[in-house]
Amino acid sequence: MKALLRKILPLSAFSCIVSIGTLLLYNIPFFQFVIDKGNESEVSVVWLVVSLVAIMLAVNFMMTYLVMFCLRMVGRILLAILSLINATAVYFILTYNVIIDATTIENVFNTRYSEASGFFSWGLWLSMLVFGVLPALFCLFQPVVIGKAKKLGAYIGGSLAVILMVGLLNINQTLFISEHDTELGGLLQPWSYIANTYRVISFIQDEQAEEIKLPDGKITDNEKAVVVLVIGESARKANFQLYGYQHDTNPLLSKQKELKVFQANSCATYTTAGTKAILEPKDCDDLYELLPNYAFRMGVDVTWRTSNWGEPPIHIDEYLTDTELAEQYPDVDSDYDGILFAGLRQRIESSGKNKVLIILHTSTSHGPQYAKKYPKEFEVYKSDDIVGAYDNTIRYTDFLLDSLINTLRSMNDWKSSMIFISDHGESLGENKMFMHGLPMKLAPKEQYEIPFLVWTSEHFRAYKNNLPAVLEQHYIFHSVLNLLSIQSPAYNKEYDIFQVPNH
Repeated sequence: MKALLRKILPLSAFSCIVSIGTLLLYNIPFFQFVIDKGNESEVSVVWLVVSLVAIMLAVNFMMTYLVMFCLRMVGRILLAILSLINATAVYFILTYNVIIDATTIENVFNTRYSEASGFFSWGLWLSMLVFGVLPALFCLFQPVVIGKAKKLGAYIGGSLAVILMVGLLNINQTLFISEHDTELGGLLQPWSYIANTYRVISFIQDEQAEEIKLPDGKITDNEKAVVVLVIGESARKANFQLYGYQHDTNPLLSKQKELKVFQANSCATYTTAGTKAILEPKDCDDLYELLPNYAFRMGVDVTWRTSNWGEPPIHIDEYLTDTELAEQYPDVDSDYDGILFAGLRQRIESSGKNKVLIILHTSTSHGPQYAKKYPKEFEVYKSDDIVGAYDNTIRYTDFLLDSLINTLRSMNDWKSSMIFISDHGESLGENKMFMHGLPMKLAPKEQYEIPFLVWTSEHFRAYKNNLPAVLEQHYIFHSVLNLLSIQSPAYNKEYDIFQVPNH
């Protein structure tokens, strides 16, 4: 490296080195995927790989040349930054079997330091040093002769000709590329995170637009009714005893005879989309008025308590974080989700309205540091085992929900309901996959099969008898409107788990 940095290189040679280095250091997973998924003859697969190598080298050469020619020192800094991000991306691809798609980028935007620090390791730092810092130093300090503008035209024209020619020779591979576009795009560095960051920024701008208001509704009775909706984080059905799991993860809820257990799938595998699906009236890319916002506008007393983030815009008067709750309840341990449940009885009974909706957005089962999500008394299984630590988070969830049900049952003056549903599931190493966030068409069932638990007080609402075998998250919106006696054109009885009472 030192000897190379002493030698002045023409921009074409510098661009060749960066292009080849990008291919060899950061795109091996991409080509491994092409080889593994190629379902034609060996000759055809080899030809496809060679063609993709040629296109990748030409594209990276062209972009490096352009960036350096046009931006000079800024271009060097940009290439250095890309080297560091490339190294990080490849480390996560190889270690956690992730794909750098729009979902992954959105998760990065919504991740706090406390969560991200769980991924820090010596392996990551070593990967960053060898595959990130050293190439970055080369990009920053290698002497380069920029050259004349006419050479720019010749090299860019030649690169485009190679791309076009090789692309036309592989026109028969359109079906393969279309079939695996998500995986290929998510493994191609640096284009995976560049393109998907642009997509996510576009999504965020769209979401910041004003939500579409739903038609006005009205509350049809004066009965005192409270609904506590608990949005579980990364809680997967597979590890709930209530769904047949062999570990004793629901010792308390399994004894709650009035508890109803539904089969359900999430609409997405990441928090932002999963939470939006729980709160919106229908599956739609548009941002419609969400359940808490709509109920609040219809006159319901609504509070949102959270130790999480990533939810769509919430427009109510009482939005409380775990930090703010810790100030109100200094005697409750604020390190865990129990703080969200503090003082709920007093909060309900002190309400000046007959209809109360409380939404608790938890973070109990969010990885990767599952062992830090529950008090030590819930460490039933080994915390150094990823599945054991995760099972302990479900044991803690079991305790919180059971305590909530018992509290609501004791409030004789109120009709009450507890609903627990997860935003998405979680991979715990099956097929070498971890965490969540894969696109739905690629996600394993562990990432979308979720728990959906409902408890209601006696004589509150009766369940329908003809519900589908598997429910989706949009049932929450309409079922809660029923429980709160909100009559509305936005209500869809087909997505209600309860029978509609006669008033």
